[in-house]
Amino acid sequence: RVAVVGAGVSGLAATKCCLDEGLEPTCFEQSQDIGGLWRYTEHIEAGRPSLYASVISNSSKEMSAFSDFPFPEDFPVFLPNAQFLEYLQRYAEHFSLREHIKLGTTVVSIRKHPDFATTGQWNVVTEAGGKQTSHVFDAVMVCNGNFSEPSLPLHCFPGIGRFQGQYFHSRQYKHPDVFQGKRVLVVGMGNSGVDIAVEASRVAAKVTISTTRGAWLLGRVFEHGYPWDMVLNTRFMSLIKTNLPRHLSWWLLDYKVNQRFNHKNYGLQPENSWLVREPVLNDDLPSYILTGRITIKPGVKEFKDNSVVFHNCPEEEPVDIVVFCTGYLVSFPFLEESVIRVENKHASLYKYVFPTHLQKPTLAVLGLIKPLGGIMPVAEMQARWVSRVFKGLCQLPSQSVMEKEVNELKKNQVRWFGLTFDEVLKTEWLVYLDTLASFIGAKPNVLGLLCTDPWLALTIFFGPCSPYQYRLGGPGRWEGARQAILTQWDRVLKPTRTRVPAGSSSSF
Repeated sequence: RVAVVGAGVSGLAATKCCLDEGLEPTCFEQSQDIGGLWRYTEHIEAGRPSLYASVISNSSKEMSAFSDFPFPEDFPVFLPNAQFLEYLQRYAEHFSLREHIKLGTTVVSIRKHPDFATTGQWNVVTEAGGKQTSHVFDAVMVCNGNFSEPSLPLHCFPGIGRFQGQYFHSRQYKHPDVFQGKRVLVVGMGNSGVDIAVEASRVAAKVTISTTRGAWLLGRVFEHGYPWDMVLNTRFMSLIKTNLPRHLSWWLLDYKVNQRFNHKNYGLQPENSWLVREPVLNDDLPSYILTGRITIKPGVKEFKDNSVVFHNCPEEEPVDIVVFCTGYLVSFPFLEESVIRVENKHASLYKYVFPTHLQKPTLAVLGLIKPLGGIMPVAEMQARWVSRVFKGLCQLPSQSVMEKEVNELKKNQVRWFGLTFDEVLKTEWLVYLDTLASFIGAKPNVLGLLCTDPWLALTIFFGPCSPYQYRLGGPGRWEGARQAILTQWDRVLKPTRTRVPAGSSSSF
């Protein structure tokens, strides 16, 4: 019996993968419906993520799909939140997941069973309708996400106490009406910060983005108009990135991101451009900077009554509203600190999934990772691996080996991503997927396929690493995987080729 905490992307994948392995999942969701982050509500609910109305997925539908359930071909390539939620609902219906989900049920606490050392069991206390219930589970999958507890370090902003304007965290933002005619400052340059700044600039008197570190900017629309992730996340590109000398890798990255526009000219180039930064996905920002709708400024030095002073900028800038896009904290309120150690917003987990010090590997965290690619295939692959570990079909290394790897990874994150990235969970998307897939025997054998199915092998190697690749063989093999791979571009082009000029071919 497996307890699954949360019915968002990771929780749905966890429930389905448990069923695939013959385990008995019970998924607890505190809100009144499934969807997690993708279920938009006008009001903010405590303890769950909060979207703004206009959110669109940053990864394309082919690179975001669960590996045995492609998106409908008529869905747009990048999905508004309502259609993303519809996909998750269809997934839950198709695989009969709802009967295993208890809605309106909050997980209050998860504690080791008294005989945990021998059984690995957990005492789980839930609350529904004001009544608490105690359960015993053989294993736990934690899928509560990391977009629920906002990080708002006001102590880092001198003078904010005297500021007479309005300020709030991006989690509270819903619609741009609040910015009508106002002078707006957006602090932070992640995806939410840029999205909010772009929306605000359509109605505000003035919009400024303050960024200490800068950022690389990618467009959803990439080379030749194709989705960015279907161009960049290929086995061929990954092979180049991971095998080139580091300085050549930096040069390639620099070349790719500056092809669209020179970041230095727009005030966006990261302070240490050779450190890998999490790219921001937005198609509008460069043109909005060119047209004066948005101005880029350095970090905030201090706030005054009705203005702000930036570092290296002597003049004050009048401000009416400040939006702090300062990220989120990693939080497990229902767990004892001894179960998962969180330091500097970073949880020490083997492969970002398993605590290294438990006597029995019967608790796992899913989705607590920010790769440069779709999170859904990653969460699903984690769930496939975890369910087989719970079943006893996959073994984890010894505690010492796992702890050594976690510590090495921390050092590498500092070296590759810079100290600022300690707070962000990052990894090479395709390499991580391949690593977990190899644990369960689902990694595609490209060389083997070259002999038996050369067209498929070439498509897998040079084309996008779509999730269906991990259903070609091994446990959980899906008969439709080959066809899904060979028709992925058809599903990309279907919703865009809605007009075919006379005299041209209508075929894909």
